[in-house]
Amino acid sequence: MNERTRQATGRSPRAEGTDCATEAFVAHRNLLFTVAYEMLGSASDAEDVLQETWLRWAEVDHGTVRDPRAFLVRIATRQALTRLRTLRRRKESYVGPWLPEPLLTAPDVAEDAELAESVSMAMLLVLETLAPTERAVFVLRDVFALGYEEIAQALEKTPAAIRQIAHRARAHVAARRPRETISPAQSRNALAAFQQAVETGDLQRLLDMIAPDVVLLTDGGGVVRAALEPVLGAQTVTAVLSRLTSTSMEPAHINGHPALILRTGDEIDSVLAVRIEDGLITGLYAVRNPDKLSRLERETAIERATDKSR
Repeated sequence: MNERTRQATGRSPRAEGTDCATEAFVAHRNLLFTVAYEMLGSASDAEDVLQETWLRWAEVDHGTVRDPRAFLVRIATRQALTRLRTLRRRKESYVGPWLPEPLLTAPDVAEDAELAESVSMAMLLVLETLAPTERAVFVLRDVFALGYEEIAQALEKTPAAIRQIAHRARAHVAARRPRETISPAQSRNALAAFQQAVETGDLQRLLDMIAPDVVLLTDGGGVVRAALEPVLGAQTVTAVLSRLTSTSMEPAHINGHPALILRTGDEIDSVLAVRIEDGLITGLYAVRNPDKLSRLERETAIERATDKSR
């Protein structure tokens, strides 16, 4: 904007700078949120990281920033790393299994196989086994394909060091990630059959769908009733699932994959996600901690209100 236009609009250079800073932040907000969420496994903490990133971005002399995206990713990554180290200490005293906060995603996310896998419950649990710096490097390099130089600047390390960390993290994840990726249609069909079997109490059908060594993790956070240890084996898991007939189930897209929202009345009781390998359910993840369901409760309430108004 030239001086004549600025005088005509009454806008100061500072106001223009603020507008440009806001536009850049909004343009990259989804990227920053996803980076933070994949590093933390918590949508609420990812939102806090965005807030902290904005506050620091607003103080920058934006005229000196050649690449706003890289600069913003650098800020967000450092803030997420600081928060991740704090969260790891809290998880040491967490009551029962810890699961990621469920993230409501658009149906089309499932069509992007790489993105859907990267935010899945199963993958986020694998990422939990990485050291904080390894997790940051893996997310930035293998999920978002950032260059080694860019990651090195964000983490204040040499590109050679980042290459070594990336290689180590990649091997660690490869040994633990799900063995196969099934199509969104296969996942939807499997979950629909699973839902019908649970709702009708068809235990034999459930047993036919579940792997013999299936693992059920339930996260109540010590706030609501949940198993404090992993539930192991098809027979035991099926017995637990048979008690869900008193809740209503509705399909949803959670963390890039079809999942089920279980309600008692109008309130969300839990979110159930599954891991499917070789045509069988090998993992079930039930999030019941109310603190992890509050965001989802708000978002689904908005969706329901919108649907009713149509």
